[in-house]
Amino acid sequence: MIQRKKILVIAGRFGISGVPLAQMRFARALVRRGHEVELLYGMTNEGHVLPVVEGVTVRSLEKPRVSQLLLPLACYFRKNRPDLVFSAGDHLNVIVMLAAILSGTKAKLSCSSRVTPFDTYSTTPFSKGWTLKIMSRLTMWRANALTCVSADMVEQYRTIFRNSRHVCAYNIVDDDHSRTAMAVPVADPWLGNKDVPLIVAAGSLVQWKGFDDLIAAMGRVVDQTPARLLILGEGPMRGELTELIVKHQLQDVVRLPGNVDNPLAYFSRAEVFVLCSHVEGLPNVLVEAMLCGCTPVATNCPTGPREVLQDGKHGYLVPMRDPVSLADGIICALRKPVPVDQLQSAILPFREDAVIERHFDLLGINTAVSNPLTSMEPYANRE
Repeated sequence: MIQRKKILVIAGRFGISGVPLAQMRFARALVRRGHEVELLYGMTNEGHVLPVVEGVTVRSLEKPRVSQLLLPLACYFRKNRPDLVFSAGDHLNVIVMLAAILSGTKAKLSCSSRVTPFDTYSTTPFSKGWTLKIMSRLTMWRANALTCVSADMVEQYRTIFRNSRHVCAYNIVDDDHSRTAMAVPVADPWLGNKDVPLIVAAGSLVQWKGFDDLIAAMGRVVDQTPARLLILGEGPMRGELTELIVKHQLQDVVRLPGNVDNPLAYFSRAEVFVLCSHVEGLPNVLVEAMLCGCTPVATNCPTGPREVLQDGKHGYLVPMRDPVSLADGIICALRKPVPVDQLQSAILPFREDAVIERHFDLLGINTAVSNPLTSMEPYANRE
């Protein structure tokens, strides 16, 4: 068996969104392998409560700015002496690397990037993005592994940083906890109605998620076939999206239920999942929906959807900001769904064992037993 490690998993904030939930899955998987794990958040978002994760110590430092984590993390490293540290997000990664340098810790660091660097870094002197790029260059040597959540992102980082060491390492999506969550009952009259197919989408109600395009597309969809749409999530565009629903006279077929505790229970009872974003890192929610058996329709945005769907082999890829093409993709998905066994095969790289083995391999730590279903073949030729 692999030697028990003392591991810190860290994210900037806790909320119902991709990065903090992915880090929680990762911490849970590490505990299942016998490691001592602490899950640390810099801040808890308003209206949220830190989760209870069996076997994991979960804490929040309640520091609203990532830069305020520098000294607390340096002190943490000196006091707790972790063997491994897994951080997520470029701003946080810089602080983690700098804290490791200041503290003199011998911990191995794995720093994961989750969004396109083109939105993070800048060439404008003395801007925030420019300063972050300088700090990243000065501290990257301290990271034992620099990863991106999609292969396309790796190529982007190689255009930003000369001789970049970034490689692809996916998030965990498929684990026992997720498969249990899929089966939890949901009291919603639209779920389980076989007479009217259900389409789902999920994410923060913000401009770059493209939900305005999806609502416009639904007008064309329901002109050709019966369907209903649930958009799960909350955000500043709720009012605008509600007005669009009224404008297109879709009140009977489109709803905004807000945040839900268990979106996988909704996905598992829907026929089609739609990702209509203008930009992503690697959309975990797309993989979650495929895990639940939803036929995916996704915009070919940078980055992730093309990679997950393998250029449309495992779902329907459509252009961004094009409601007509989006509607056509949804109609095709309703009429010709992707077989569930094909979807399960497509998401093998996101299984818990595969992801843990990948991260430990990058840190030079061998896992005890190799599972033939968790081959690293999906990462071949991505570095």
